[in-house]
Amino acid sequence: MRENEVRKNSAKAWILAARPKTLSGAAVPVIIALALAWADGGGTSFRVVPAVLCLLFAFIMQIDANLINDYVDFKKGTDDELRLGPKRACAQGWVSLRAMKWAIAITTLVACAVGLPLVYYGGEEMIAVGVLCVIFCFLYTTHLSYLGMGDVLVLVFFGIVPVCATYFIQRHTADWTVLTAAVACGLVIDTLLVVNNYRDRDNDRRTEKMTLVVRIGAKASERLFLGLGVAACLLGAALLTKGYLWAFVLPLAYLALHVVTYRRMVAIGSGVQLNEILGENARNMLVYGLLVAIGLLIG
Repeated sequence: MRENEVRKNSAKAWILAARPKTLSGAAVPVIIALALAWADGGGTSFRVVPAVLCLLFAFIMQIDANLINDYVDFKKGTDDELRLGPKRACAQGWVSLRAMKWAIAITTLVACAVGLPLVYYGGEEMIAVGVLCVIFCFLYTTHLSYLGMGDVLVLVFFGIVPVCATYFIQRHTADWTVLTAAVACGLVIDTLLVVNNYRDRDNDRRTEKMTLVVRIGAKASERLFLGLGVAACLLGAALLTKGYLWAFVLPLAYLALHVVTYRRMVAIGSGVQLNEILGENARNMLVYGLLVAIGLLIG
């Protein structure tokens, strides 16, 4: 999309700033947790309202994180003319800095308002979960992603926290299989961050954004990308202990897609063409989440 096609602070500008394609990363952990809660409870104790609230909270927090990332990376000079990734709202002038600050404040408050009723369903522990989500939403872009901690945060806040919290809200308990499914989910979501940082490694190194990819190098990052998908599918074997055969078997189709994406990523190596890999990987993530959920529900 050309810059002159986007009016400043227009609806189109805000849609681009929200990055709707990234919402699959927020949806997948909740979908997996809800399917596992349904399967473990036989569907008899499943509650729709908290399920919807969990999904909405995840979506809004993802948008909030995107807006914060847009604003902070522009202010720090990371989103400049040398960046290879999709254009960002502040850097392109699609959204003013003042409007972006207001949007971040409003989105954060809306997320808190949506998440607050979950205290009724999950107990006071949900307050701590919500507070941590908000705090690290800001810390990720402002500090931790520049220190190479982004991958750890993805594992925690796109795997362990959303899967375990969503499951707990439904079942008021959790076991090691839930944690294992959560870790597997976090590993799959992290592949998106690895691709993103792999593409931007030269620019990140220049701007002293020391991501994990910058620290370990391109070749090791390629192996990391492949290994994350393989490890996630292997962890799925934990679901076999509950008799969920299809929840282990079906995601192997994801692994096939993941390997194809890995080979394309290595073949491209560098440049703006890696944006195609980013989109392809987002599709793979959603496929993984849906296959695990389907496998649980038919199991």
